[in-house]
Amino acid sequence: MSKPRDPLVVGRVVGDVLDPFNRSIPIRVSYTSKHVTNGCELKPSVVVTQPRAEIGGDDMRTFYTLAMVDPDAPSPSDPSSREYLHWLVTDIPGTTGATYGQEIVTYEAPRPTVGIHRFVYVLFQQLGRQTVYAPGWRQNFSTRDFAEIHNLGLPVAAVYFNCQRESGSGGRRRY
Repeated sequence: MSKPRDPLVVGRVVGDVLDPFNRSIPIRVSYTSKHVTNGCELKPSVVVTQPRAEIGGDDMRTFYTLAMVDPDAPSPSDPSSREYLHWLVTDIPGTTGATYGQEIVTYEAPRPTVGIHRFVYVLFQQLGRQTVYAPGWRQNFSTRDFAEIHNLGLPVAAVYFNCQRESGSGGRRRY
């Protein structure tokens, strides 16, 4: 029997955004009643407001950083703004959620105009509290470089969803 493939590898999140890593902390991201699972599709109207992000772990004295990026900006065929930073929360205590952390880059709702975009949530364990600072830009953000600059190491969790224009496939306009 063949081993099931990792959805982060199949979806090219590992490779485009992240290096291979071992998940060690559970993360649960949801938009009202929609739970984010790897590769699921969510419409822009569902992801307008900031999601609820719950972090696992077993110690409130351990802190985490959560980043949300779009590696397909402005379009999957020409990701010249890869990665676009949509949200960044630091100092999230283990066993709590993003609302207990410091939002250092405010949530910007996905609004893809061309193609199917992947929106990736990446969770890192911090070395200590107040050790991660906001980058100066959203476009051309690099999750890997950010992790290296702030000594975050490899991620401890990640999950992604797909999103495209509300009207769907981007077919021809009718006049």
